[in-house]
Amino acid sequence: MKHIDLPVGSWLDSPVHAAWLMTEGLRLLAFAKASKLPDGFGNLDASGKLAPDAAAETMNTARMTHCFALAHIQGVPGCLAYAEHGVAALRGGLQDATYEGWFAHPEGLHDSGKAAYLHAFVALAASSAKVAGTAGAAQLLADAVRVIEGRFWCEQEGALRETFSRAWQLPEAYRGANSNMHATEAFLALADATGNTLWLQRALRIAERIIHTHATANGYRVIEHFDAFWQPVPHYNLEHPADHFRPYGTTPGHALEWARLLLHLEASLQLAGLHAPDWLLACARGLFDSACCHAWNADGQAGFVYTLDWDNRPVVRQRLHWVHAEACAAAAALLRRTGEACYEQWYQCFWGFIDNHFIDRAGGSWHHELDANNRPAGSIWPGKPDLYHAYQAVLLPGLPLAPSLATAVAGYVTKR
Repeated sequence: MKHIDLPVGSWLDSPVHAAWLMTEGLRLLAFAKASKLPDGFGNLDASGKLAPDAAAETMNTARMTHCFALAHIQGVPGCLAYAEHGVAALRGGLQDATYEGWFAHPEGLHDSGKAAYLHAFVALAASSAKVAGTAGAAQLLADAVRVIEGRFWCEQEGALRETFSRAWQLPEAYRGANSNMHATEAFLALADATGNTLWLQRALRIAERIIHTHATANGYRVIEHFDAFWQPVPHYNLEHPADHFRPYGTTPGHALEWARLLLHLEASLQLAGLHAPDWLLACARGLFDSACCHAWNADGQAGFVYTLDWDNRPVVRQRLHWVHAEACAAAAALLRRTGEACYEQWYQCFWGFIDNHFIDRAGGSWHHELDANNRPAGSIWPGKPDLYHAYQAVLLPGLPLAPSLATAVAGYVTKR
């Protein structure tokens, strides 16, 4: 990829901004350490404490393992032990020793089956842990690859199937953009961790189906829900519009996340000497512009609303921290890719909003949710269980678009 000059005064070139991001990352890490449980990582409340009955979850454990592995690669003392703890948990009670794959909770407690979304995060965690040299990571990575290739990946569809029962029966007659988006992220990491560029080709096939085919035809709004034949289901969860993972309508935060991932995919393909189609950049621009046009200040208040209906009207007006973290990362990626000043302006705008509304300097970490008037809330995401989105947001602006995150962090540390 050719060199792009950033706008004069770009924060991406600022040592002060880099120091600010690093300081914020260390603050986030310190808060998240309290989530450690004997069998993994659990959910922290708004004050940073575990509930007396807190239980480990595969999603949190995988995300924490990924983040602590990144922190160890950066050179943050004490984080390797947390990454090792996460790997051990993912190879322990969270892993199904009978039928393979991963439960959502230890040994299948309250489980409903095997979900592609969770397995994508296990693969991401294993990839980062392997780059970090974490004990047990190589075997965890091999297990994750075997399950994704053998159970979830559908070569005919060029995407992941969604969920199965514990014994890999009763496949769900549903296909989801969210799980496949996180698979795209995981596949970029798998390509670097394994040296197999087939994962990049698979990521491209996912993006081609969900973004180049469906989102492009839908005004660069991501269609989230499909039937088993990849036909859109626009009214899915109309009665449950604020669902954590499958909300009704469009989710602008996912458009922002996809925009960033398309640029990572483009750069990774080019770095591997493979063809990167022009639509990757065009779609990244379109997704970002659509989200900013329709979802920012959509109800007269600053910030991104959680969801919109198909007429671009706000449905769930809460502001979620992960959406704004992804907005920063997407703006930084587009700025780095294009050098265009409009993305610098958005980047500074998003961080200003986060600084004013989400960062909790008294209680620690970030508020995970704001109400429609930008006051701390917890109706959708109570507490502060998530490190992944905010921590990546403070890392990505200082890194190249390729290779993937853990490998890029390792390369940055080596060069310094």
